[in-house]
Amino acid sequence: MSRSLTPLTCLWILLLFAAGAHADDQSKDSTDDRFEPDAHKILIADPFIELHTGPGRGYPVFHVVERGREVQLVKRRTDWFQLRTDQGVEGWAPREQMIATLEPTGEPLDLQEPARENYMSRRWQGGIMGGDFDGASEVALFGGYAFSDNLSIELTLTHILGEFSNGYSATLGLMHLFAPEWRLSPYFTLGTGILYTEPKSNLVQSIDRDDQIGYVGGGLQFYLTRRFMLRSEYRHNIVFTSRNDNEEVDEWKYLGFAFFF
Repeated sequence: MSRSLTPLTCLWILLLFAAGAHADDQSKDSTDDRFEPDAHKILIADPFIELHTGPGRGYPVFHVVERGREVQLVKRRTDWFQLRTDQGVEGWAPREQMIATLEPTGEPLDLQEPARENYMSRRWQGGIMGGDFDGASEVALFGGYAFSDNLSIELTLTHILGEFSNGYSATLGLMHLFAPEWRLSPYFTLGTGILYTEPKSNLVQSIDRDDQIGYVGGGLQFYLTRRFMLRSEYRHNIVFTSRNDNEEVDEWKYLGFAFFF
C-alpha cells in the first residue's frame, strides 16, 4: 500500500476533533468531594451565580442566585460545585463563577484547582490517531476502559487508505501504563483483531480479504491538560493469511489526541 492521505490532512483531522471535544467539555467526573453541611456555607459576592441542572456547560441554566444570598456547598466534581440555596433549590455552578464567593466570616473561599490525579482516576478514555500502515495512511478511533491506574482494555477501529487498496481493522487489546503518575508515560500494548482488505477494482482484479491480525507494540502518552493527552504509538502486526506465509506489517501512529470522560 502507498499513501493517499497526506500527513497534513491527518493533522487537520486531529486538530478539528480536539477542538470539538474541548468545546463540548462537560466535567462528568467520577471523583466527587462531598462537603460537611454545617462547615461549608458561603455568601454570593458576584452580582449573581447561574445554577445548571448538571455538572457541565451542556446542562441548561434553571435558577439564578443573587448577591448576598447564603448557599450551601454540597458536592464538587473537579471544576463544578453543587449548591443548595436556603429555599432548598439545588444546582451546579462552574468554578470560575465561584471564585468571588466568601466564607461566612467574610474571608475569600479557598477553591483549589483539582489535581491531575483526580482526572486520571476516571476510567473511560477515547480519542483519535493518525499514522502510517505499511506505507498507507490511516486514521484510527479508539476507546478504552481502565481496570486500574496501570492496566486497561482498548478497542481500536482503523481506516487504511492506500493507492491500490483500502483496509479496515478492528482490534481489541490490553495496554499497560508503566508510570501513570508521570506527565510523559510509556506504555506497552498487545492484542488481536480482524483486518479487512478491499482492492480498488478499477486498478487490480482481486478478491476482498478477511484476515486475523495480532500485534505487539508500545507508545508514549503526554498529559497535555487535565482532560486531554497526546499519544504516539508503534505496533508490529502479524497478519495470519490463508496462504502459506504470514505477513509482518509495521504500523506507526504518529500523533493522536485522547480525552477522559
